[in-house]
Amino acid sequence: MKLLHVDASPRTGMSNSRALSAYFVEQVRERVPDLSVDYLDLAVDIPPHVTESFAIATYTPADRRSPEMMAALAYSDAMCTRLLDADALLFAMPMHNWSMPSTFKAFVDGIVRTDITYKITADGQYVGVLGGKKVLFLTTRGADLRPGSPFADMDALTPALRAAFGFIGVREPLFVDAQPVQFADPDARAEALDRARAELVSVARLWAGSVG
Repeated sequence: MKLLHVDASPRTGMSNSRALSAYFVEQVRERVPDLSVDYLDLAVDIPPHVTESFAIATYTPADRRSPEMMAALAYSDAMCTRLLDADALLFAMPMHNWSMPSTFKAFVDGIVRTDITYKITADGQYVGVLGGKKVLFLTTRGADLRPGSPFADMDALTPALRAAFGFIGVREPLFVDAQPVQFADPDARAEALDRARAELVSVARLWAGSVG
């Protein structure tokens, strides 16, 4: 199994999402010894934001793109290739202001590509091509956004991830959300991280059981 492991936290140290994603990879590797990991750190390999030249190049037929257009699409092309080459996808990120970090949004904008990660059929239907891949979104949230909490209706991250990746074919992603990990007392924080680790072990077992 080939896993694309993406960390999106801007914090390279003391990051809960990074620590939990590393823990998950360890759990999978214990159960899938031949696991291959393609690692992408968006705090180091920062995705470019969409520009006018990128937008124009995207909607220009490939055989008519200038060298400048191809350069504008180079990062996106590389990310799409890595995405499509993987059997499983792990996206780890903190919640920023109720949604995703800006680097991850830029990453998403670069991988939602016509004729690469989704196709338009002759009758005008949009069909994503990532169906069949295992996908886990691992998020950390400062506040508690679980049902019944005062912040439960403030979660813009989960629906945004479901929508963007659903469009490119991911129909049944898994979510592990560690919450609350910042604006909480130490005991609540420790419990949140313990819950997340337990859920990650369950996902690792599930993925390992589907291999071979």
